Amino acid sequence: MYNVCVIGAGPCGLAVSAELQKHHIHHIVLDKSCIASTIYRFPTQMVFNSTPEKLEIGEVPFYTNGAKPTRHEALTYYRTVVDRLQLPVLQYETVYDVHYDEPSKAYRIHTRTRTGLDHAYFAKNIVIATGYFDNPNWLGVEGEDLPHVSHYYTDAHPYYGQSVVVVGGTNSAAEAVIDLYRIGAKVRLIHRGSELSSKIKPWVQPEIQSLIRNNRIEYYFNSKITRIHPDAVDVQTPNGQLQFPVNHVLALTGYHPDMSFLQQFGIHVDAKTGIPAYNEETYETNVSGIYLAGVIVSGYDANRIFIETGRFHGQSIVKDIIKRSM
Repeated sequence: MYNVCVIGAGPCGLAVSAELQKHHIHHIVLDKSCIASTIYRFPTQMVFNSTPEKLEIGEVPFYTNGAKPTRHEALTYYRTVVDRLQLPVLQYETVYDVHYDEPSKAYRIHTRTRTGLDHAYFAKNIVIATGYFDNPNWLGVEGEDLPHVSHYYTDAHPYYGQSVVVVGGTNSAAEAVIDLYRIGAKVRLIHRGSELSSKIKPWVQPEIQSLIRNNRIEYYFNSKITRIHPDAVDVQTPNGQLQFPVNHVLALTGYHPDMSFLQQFGIHVDAKTGIPAYNEETYETNVSGIYLAGVIVSGYDANRIFIETGRFHGQSIVKDIIKRSM
């Protein structure tokens, strides 16, 4: 029997665990993948927009070689936090069912490992910190499920000498285009907006704009893919329907939380915004004893919450759990 079960071992889930550990509250952290799995799946050469102190959790200092942390430094840091604070994290256990167990007056959490072993845990409180990176925003077009289509980008090397279509207009798309151009891929950028996002990192903006301004890449704004073929894509542009040959499609169109997972718990979710019902002071949902932490509280607008803000949710959650137990 645990006092708290945290579902999700990303930075915000680990921040909750660190706060629980600080107050000697018996708990467990479960994750279907590795710790900080979202960061692990970021591009290998990615540099954060935040400075290291804004990513710190558990009062463990985050030291970096440069002004901004790299993906590698962030992964090293969060492993260090788990080791130093001895956080009780179980990796590669997927939570597939949770229900309230009346005899024990606690939630029964069922998990399954990658090798098919089932486990059950009991906890009086649950904190859901599952993030959003597992659920890409689909284009909704025929052919999107073909093997040469991906909603994730990690490294440019496999695309050397290939024809690649990148879909999107934010940081992920801009950084991918730059990397691909540098290693010798033939890049086409397709974006439904009239211009790239103004929120692209300051050091990325000049380079992507230079590539566009000097016609180093092909780009199509106010455009969208209408169909993906095994060797081509159909694109609706302001100048009509076009078709391009392609070896790979990177649909970097963002991600969203798994609302069906929340609804399994009985948590109310606004159909329009995707924002779950929760108390803004305690982060407890409409279901007693179930809390939310991190970007999951922001619904479909993932830009409302970042690590640098979500890492503080644990303090409010733990304060409320302690208050309720007194």
